[in-house]
Amino acid sequence: MTIDARLAELGIALPEAAAPAANYVPFVEAVGLLHISGQIPFDAGGQLIRGRLGEDMGVAEGQEAARRCAIGLLAQMKAALGSLDRVAQIVKLSVFVNSAPGFTDQPEVANGASDLMVAVFGERGRHARSAVGVAVLPRGVAVEIDAVVAVS
Repeated sequence: MTIDARLAELGIALPEAAAPAANYVPFVEAVGLLHISGQIPFDAGGQLIRGRLGEDMGVAEGQEAARRCAIGLLAQMKAALGSLDRVAQIVKLSVFVNSAPGFTDQPEVANGASDLMVAVFGERGRHARSAVGVAVLPRGVAVEIDAVVAVS
């Protein structure tokens, strides 16, 4: 089964890959690795998912924001590679969670992205990961995620 077929089975339609918001590129492929710049979460209507975990958002809402970031990562992979079937391995996700003081469930929030990568790519979707709480993120979003992907 192709990855596009798997996405259709999961009911996921990829958006257009987001354009950079400043002086950087959305991805760089070098030495068999695709480095994808941080992706922020947009809901199905194209609106930013803003908020702070532990303050005005719960873990389930954070997981959905992380999942939406992962969909943005998939869109960037497809834009960079032409086909998601070129993904050999999701190597690492770095997950930044807009966290209120005392919020410590960043790993559970990050699972929203990790679970999607495994659902889409199977074993090739298993990856190393960081889940870090931060005081603020660009545009006030709840989550931002960047990725390193091995390509074939």
